[in-house]
Amino acid sequence: MNAKGPRIQEVAAEAGVSTATVSRTLSNPDLVSEKTREAVLAAVESTGYRINRAAQNLRKRQAGAVLVLLPNLGNPFFSQILSGIESVFATSDLSVLIADTNGIKQDQLTGYFRDTRADGAILLDGAIPQSVLDDLAQSAPDDRVVFACEWRPNTSLPSVRSDNRGGAHQAVAHLVELGHRKIGHVLGPRSNVLTKERLIGFEAAMLEFGLDINPNWLVDGGDFSLDAGAQAARQFVEMSDQPTAVFCGSDLIAMGLISELHKRGISVPKHMSVVGFDDIEIADRFIPPLTTIRQNRTQLGVLAATTLMGHLSGRGATSADNVQLVDVLLVPRGSTAPLKG
Repeated sequence: MNAKGPRIQEVAAEAGVSTATVSRTLSNPDLVSEKTREAVLAAVESTGYRINRAAQNLRKRQAGAVLVLLPNLGNPFFSQILSGIESVFATSDLSVLIADTNGIKQDQLTGYFRDTRADGAILLDGAIPQSVLDDLAQSAPDDRVVFACEWRPNTSLPSVRSDNRGGAHQAVAHLVELGHRKIGHVLGPRSNVLTKERLIGFEAAMLEFGLDINPNWLVDGGDFSLDAGAQAARQFVEMSDQPTAVFCGSDLIAMGLISELHKRGISVPKHMSVVGFDDIEIADRFIPPLTTIRQNRTQLGVLAATTLMGHLSGRGATSADNVQLVDVLLVPRGSTAPLKG
């Protein structure tokens, strides 16, 4: 018994063809006749021959892998997006490499392409400097890089994103329906594209419903974290005139806000209603269960991966499909209630 497994010569002998024909069939099946293809594939199955993907990719100068870059591996928000990406590439010959952009150097990112370690990339970090994108453009064609969830403004790269403005509008409309008129907003990082889009949606909705925007109630979150929410709560508590409802730029901000308000004797939703954004896994288990805007994170990942795989296979989308917008959904739970009195 061959301890190293069957060789390509054995497949050729079994199929009654040359080794070159076997190689051609496995790498470019459309170049051989159906009869030859069937004979080779039957021989592969009967001998148990395994294709050496690494060697095949080396000959083609391909990596057989795609790179996924995200800003924080510890953030639970990204779990379903990664699951969606993996579900697509699991049906292909491409592996998925995941890297955190926090602390990674520019030459390390572009090195994935220059060293043929990645055939394409999905970027979940809109804060990647333009210089890095320019460098990536020198290392890989534009159609080999796709933004997902976040994106960088003024770029021609394909992007898959949620309807952030629409989600903010849904949050405000829900609070207005409950009778709230004094509505605040805890932002994410000011420079972040998601923060900007959700603020635009918030302000447009407030204008539509004829509500004043109190600048004191537009609180910088700093980032999308629990600590940012707790800090915002401390600011609200110190105000003589407080909002009766708050729309938060993320679920983590909302949870940090609610927790800190509770410590300071302010009950949610009895004294203040709170809406988050994302619908992460713990949202419906939080106390109180969090009213939030659900992003279809799995779909974001699937669409981004499908877009990239289409480009890699030469079936890329047209420029009209350069931005794909994914619908969001308000999920009412226990952190919002009708305004009393």
